[in-house]
Amino acid sequence: MKILHLLASVDPRAGGPVEGVRRSGVAMQDAGHHIEVATCDAPDDAYLAHFPFPVHAFGPVTSRYSYSARLAPWLAANAKRFDAVVVHGLWQYHGLAAWKAVRKSGVPYYVYTHGMLDPWFKQAYPLKHLKKWLYWPWAEYRVLRDARAVIFTTEEERTRARQSFWLYRAEERIVPYGTTVPQLEAAPLREAFLQAVPGLRGKRIVLFLGRVHAKKGCDLLIDAFARVASRDQALHLVIAGPDETGWVTSLRAQAQAAGIAQRISLPGMLQGDLKWGAFHASDVFVLPSHQENFGVAVAEALGCGLPALISDKVNVWREIEVDGAGMVAADTVDGTEKNLVRWLELDDTARAAMRAQAARTFEARFRIETMVSALTALLETHGSTGETRDNTLTALRGTQPNTQPSTQPSTQPSQ
Repeated sequence: MKILHLLASVDPRAGGPVEGVRRSGVAMQDAGHHIEVATCDAPDDAYLAHFPFPVHAFGPVTSRYSYSARLAPWLAANAKRFDAVVVHGLWQYHGLAAWKAVRKSGVPYYVYTHGMLDPWFKQAYPLKHLKKWLYWPWAEYRVLRDARAVIFTTEEERTRARQSFWLYRAEERIVPYGTTVPQLEAAPLREAFLQAVPGLRGKRIVLFLGRVHAKKGCDLLIDAFARVASRDQALHLVIAGPDETGWVTSLRAQAQAAGIAQRISLPGMLQGDLKWGAFHASDVFVLPSHQENFGVAVAEALGCGLPALISDKVNVWREIEVDGAGMVAADTVDGTEKNLVRWLELDDTARAAMRAQAARTFEARFRIETMVSALTALLETHGSTGETRDNTLTALRGTQPNTQPSTQPSTQPSQ
């Protein structure tokens, strides 16, 4: 198949969707499929040169909406070169461009919402939600309504997506997400990370790795860590990731006020060997997010044998809890502290067992092959009802309840 992925940007700082396209695209390319990408990036953006597929860049853009006058005409002229077009994300122009151009071509387009319909955003940013309502009926509603399928990665994501806007109609499908973990020797990766981030040698590292953003609960983690830090003087908190909103200064002040400024490191975004070294050098991974569609970093941590302490707002929390690959609690300071305390109270045998289970959970549920098999099955059948190999996908995913794709369009009011 020839597949075109549409993203607002392939900047690696954008997080999971970009990494998902990269990883799944490489796997599909290895399986003989042809992959191209179209974005609203500027053609001279440095990161485009490192993307593993041809990238058609239609920027630069001058607003957060990423409007590009050239994108829709290019799609109209080129859509028929592809067997399918996959739109990643909402609330930016590339989705509307697909609706304008691709739906008229006869080529099916699909939409990954990537958690962007979660009602948490409505609750956390009511003014932004009101602004979205002003153009929801004229843009995103139509993008979803006319897509061959709207793709969710978990049943949790699909159920929550129905609660944000009462005007909602979509042909829903569930395609389990996945990622890869490089088969590299852990020791040199660990050493490279310890040399790059001073003061961590000999520490028991509690690792957060992701965008430093309010929805991720980094502030909860600092306060919770401060409550448990006295239990073990070797404990050290690492919050690694790009700071999109200038929040790091506030987080440093928060750590200072809590008396743990010397026991926290904020090294910025880690990529490549340094990222994998961080996983291999750490004792546990923590993500107390208020909203998380999948959490690629959660799967990567598990793949490195690192238990995950997550909130129940991370949409894979059921799998983590059922398997015993980590611990789950509320997205509050108390909940985050509860996870840390339970982990600290494990003896060496129990901790080793949880690390082993983390790796097994990754292998059973979150490998990239699972995602590629499911997505290929969907695209090959053009999203037709009842032909998405439901039983095969469930077997690939492992024993997980309530993951059958719906077979009818859904219209659900907000709650």
